[in-house]
Amino acid sequence: MIDTLTALYCVLGNPVAHSLSPVIHNRAFRDKHLNAVYLAFAPDDIREAVTAIRTLNIRGASVTIPFKESVMDYLDWIDPMASDIGAVNTLVNEGGVLKGFNTDSSAAVAPLLDHGIQGKRVCIIGAGGAARAVAHGVSREGGNIIIINRSRKKGIDLAYKVNGEFVPAEEAEKIKADVVINTTSLGMAPNHKILSFPGKALYPGMVVMDVVYTPLDTVLLKTAKEKKCIVIDGLSMFLAQATAQFRLWTGIEPDIELMRKQVLQYQRVPKGEDNENA
Repeated sequence: MIDTLTALYCVLGNPVAHSLSPVIHNRAFRDKHLNAVYLAFAPDDIREAVTAIRTLNIRGASVTIPFKESVMDYLDWIDPMASDIGAVNTLVNEGGVLKGFNTDSSAAVAPLLDHGIQGKRVCIIGAGGAARAVAHGVSREGGNIIIINRSRKKGIDLAYKVNGEFVPAEEAEKIKADVVINTTSLGMAPNHKILSFPGKALYPGMVVMDVVYTPLDTVLLKTAKEKKCIVIDGLSMFLAQATAQFRLWTGIEPDIELMRKQVLQYQRVPKGEDNENA
């Protein structure tokens, strides 16, 4: 039961209706018998959202598209790894001091380790906060990075930071990569029918990963399966970064398998057309 002692947590993003973070975190709070609730907010201005966190004493927040980089300007302290990545996806409110962390990087790399990263040509689609975290993790594991992005400046900047190569989006068909990772919102509503990487550049045995998890079977992964690629959906990364967030907020290890079951159960529930990727 929610009362005056209930601790408030949230996710900040825009759009955010698709997010399953409230589903898994609220389930984890109940499982650990914590008097806490997790909500989703879609602010237009991240500065005002951070002010609201301070004012309302919100204990912690997940940060998603498009605020992972811009939120850093309004925090009191940033973890060195998050600072190096240049993106924050987790806020912790310690008595009014807002601290920023990044739990995306290690979560993104974990499902790739079994397939090998060192010396592989890894193509990362996007140059935003998620791409920065993924590129940081891949670079740390010795991968050779190719950045594809619609904004030339952002793409070149990220490629330079991770000692990689930039390729304009319109030239993506020419890329020969061992691993392809989509870090953009393409594949998620309302862009769920847009392919983030050319099907002609996919070939059997290539590893294709999509950080989008609603739906799990994105158009990129469907196309990759048809091309007999090895596919990795976004659920593993989503759950890994979420469990790390839960630890930062509560000091408690959540039941990741319980969270996984909650996501899969939620996604089996029929939804209307407008909410098919919620």
